[in-house]
Amino acid sequence: MRIANLADRLVILVSRGSGDSQSSHDLAVDVEKASGGKFAADPQSIYHRWEDFVGWASTAELPTGEAFDPADLGSPAPTPRQVLAIGLNYRAHAAESGFAAPTGEPPVFTKFSSCIVGPYAEVTLPPGGHTDWEVELVAVVGRRAFQVSAQDALQHVAGYAVGQDISERTLQMAATPPQFSLGKSLPGFGPVGPWLTTLDELEDPNDLWLRCAIDGQQVQSSRTSELIYSVPELVAKLSASIPLLPGDVIFTGTPSGVGLGQSPQRWLQPGEELVSSIEGLGELRNRFVAAS
Repeated sequence: MRIANLADRLVILVSRGSGDSQSSHDLAVDVEKASGGKFAADPQSIYHRWEDFVGWASTAELPTGEAFDPADLGSPAPTPRQVLAIGLNYRAHAAESGFAAPTGEPPVFTKFSSCIVGPYAEVTLPPGGHTDWEVELVAVVGRRAFQVSAQDALQHVAGYAVGQDISERTLQMAATPPQFSLGKSLPGFGPVGPWLTTLDELEDPNDLWLRCAIDGQQVQSSRTSELIYSVPELVAKLSASIPLLPGDVIFTGTPSGVGLGQSPQRWLQPGEELVSSIEGLGELRNRFVAAS
């Protein structure tokens, strides 16, 4: 199942053609209307009733659905209470950043939830900054998790989406120690989407091809099987310390190929389009504009 945020309303996407990356092949079924009001229209609220919702959706006779404009898609988890992010979770990215690969506990920081935007959002570049890209697999929590094992962890995950951990490196490194959360939480610096895909839709949810391109030039390409800490391990390690709440968003880390690691270093510029995609999950298309 794929669920989406269409103009701030929860919808189920039903395919009417081939391909999984372009929403032009999809029809949208409004959940509130199709359920006769059993479930609210607010996309974020569904995670608090995830098991009930999945049970209903698996047996409901859904209407045909309606065509829609992909530009109206928002984040499938637009207002999470917690946004957790993992640093240096691919060995090649750790190396290009000048760090040893982590051992023991993963490096964790937060992104403020106000940075979350949709898959086609326009992002304003801060003046005088060095804005970088980081394509990432995003996991959304569907069931409260506290001190769960890695073996049981995926039972607490609603599904996966594509994410971009956009990073303002100048601000990030402006303090000692670095202020990761602030530098990665400017408005629009957390695109997520284009929809949420449940894990049963994926042939192998632990091995997905993720990539990123700027104006058609590929800058990142890897597979989620290269994660140092897999999603089940991350859920277990994070929930060992704090409760993970329904609707929480976890950015799982980026592979190598970011602008910071290039020689010379390369930063996003006004007018450029960043396309971030993950096999089976779709793609984000975010254009960057200069601050007015």
